[in-house]
Amino acid sequence: MSAYFEIENLPGFASWMRMQHQEEVTHAMRLFDFLLARGEWVELQAIEKPPSDFGGPLAGMEQALAHEQKVTVAINKLYELAIKEKDYPAQFELQWFISEQMEEEKTVSDIIARIKLAGDSGPAMLMLDKELGGRAAAE
Repeated sequence: MSAYFEIENLPGFASWMRMQHQEEVTHAMRLFDFLLARGEWVELQAIEKPPSDFGGPLAGMEQALAHEQKVTVAINKLYELAIKEKDYPAQFELQWFISEQMEEEKTVSDIIARIKLAGDSGPAMLMLDKELGGRAAAE
């Protein structure tokens, strides 16, 4: 998505997506390290090639939200399994991810709402692009 937004002359959206990618890698490594610390075998699977065209800022962010919602469902299922298995350390770790997903979905939903508010206004979209480009790496 970062490359798509860059090609579409929306460098702020591109930067925001790049930061989002870095954050998601950090989250994946948190789970990876959690499993290793518990002596679990970690076997990574192939990731399907992503699309390269997202149909505009609104459609792209709606796809990002749909992906976050899919991740939320997966985390909730893991949490349900941890409860069933009485795996208290996993429940504790997954609580962090549950809270994080609430934040992720709200953030993307807010961006979608602002894109809709901007409508066809080029200046409004450029202002939003500039704002998204100011995202701090620590988020």
